[in-house]
Amino acid sequence: MKKVLVTGGTIFVSRYIAEYYVAKGYEVYVLNRNSREQSKGVKLIQADRHNLGEVLRSFCFDVVIDTAYNSDDINKLLDALGNYKDYILVSSSAVYPEYATQPFNESTVLGENKYWGKYGTDKIDAEKALLRRSPNAYILRPPYLYGR
Repeated sequence: MKKVLVTGGTIFVSRYIAEYYVAKGYEVYVLNRNSREQSKGVKLIQADRHNLGEVLRSFCFDVVIDTAYNSDDINKLLDALGNYKDYILVSSSAVYPEYATQPFNESTVLGENKYWGKYGTDKIDAEKALLRRSPNAYILRPPYLYGR
């Protein structure tokens, strides 16, 4: 059975991701502070991602799915992880400047978006930090998501 680590896992996108993989029969771990209700079927790793220590070191994950906001989030998680095979970062299309031609593709240049500001530039920094340390990682850049 494949082991998946989902950062967060209690609200919005990360909750849906965790529940999706549980429904597919994966062994799903969520990393969060346990301040919200956990989804049925997940295994909680209770910790603050900014102070992980050795809590993840003994695990081997097939997939890490991370919703990091900035390079510090990425670096702290990578520093704390034991073994993993694949890493997926859920970034955002906020990494593209507002004037970029759509639809976006792999060669679209990243840059500050005046509407998204720091959120977008922090996501760019997170992507760069990840690719420096894990060059084969996957980065998803969904368009604007709405929900709760």
